[in-house]
Amino acid sequence: MIKRCLRHALPLLCLMLLPLAAVADDTCRRLTATGNPEYPPYLWRDPRNPQQLMGANADLLKHLGKQLGLEIDVVYAGPWSRAQEEVRTGRIDLLAGYFRTEARQQHMDFIEPPFLATPSVVWVRQGDAFAYRQWADLKGRKGGTLVNNSHGQQFDEYAQAHLTLEAVPTARQAFEKLVHKRSAYVVYEQYPGMALARTLGIGGAVQVLQPPVSSEGLYLAISHNSPCNQPQLRAALAREMARIVGGALPQQLLKQNMEQWQ
Repeated sequence: MIKRCLRHALPLLCLMLLPLAAVADDTCRRLTATGNPEYPPYLWRDPRNPQQLMGANADLLKHLGKQLGLEIDVVYAGPWSRAQEEVRTGRIDLLAGYFRTEARQQHMDFIEPPFLATPSVVWVRQGDAFAYRQWADLKGRKGGTLVNNSHGQQFDEYAQAHLTLEAVPTARQAFEKLVHKRSAYVVYEQYPGMALARTLGIGGAVQVLQPPVSSEGLYLAISHNSPCNQPQLRAALAREMARIVGGALPQQLLKQNMEQWQ
């Protein structure tokens, strides 16, 4: 009886110990990912190869793939709104850094836990700051944001009901409208906003109001329409992500990419 059990149990145990790629469909050993290309130090276009994205999120995904015996290619898929559509339809498998909302969960599976967190803040022109302590202080002013962007479920719902936010395709456009006094403020993530302001040469022309409107976790998300979205893959990604997040690597990669961008 014991020998018969071992004959059945050992193959299963060996299978569980194999790298994911050894038991996955050959077509899913290589996955594609994309994200917001205006998002340093998390993601930005590689100046040496503009069809690729680089940054902390890209480095983390490549490490994740290597640990699982997979290749994850982080590609440029257009502006943020277009990148989300490419993943939603399954033409690209993964989003490398996504805030979780109920609407987005209709199209994506979010891999727990989030690997980094980022604050979203109110950007204003230098010298044109206004009294701000809570979301209600934004009422009655024209603000800017990005198409299909999120700053967390609660703020998104409040903004839709109470605020006047004009959505544009890129963060560059939103900040240019702010500087040219076509909006009173922009809601955008803090670190990417700092990097963009330096790139546009307007670092001294804009400032951040505190406190942040939100601080949300960045998740790896896989499209419901990806042919590789299978329970085995999701479970393996979650197990490895938990190990990574339990260590110092995410913060190390963020620090390294902040220095590299600067």
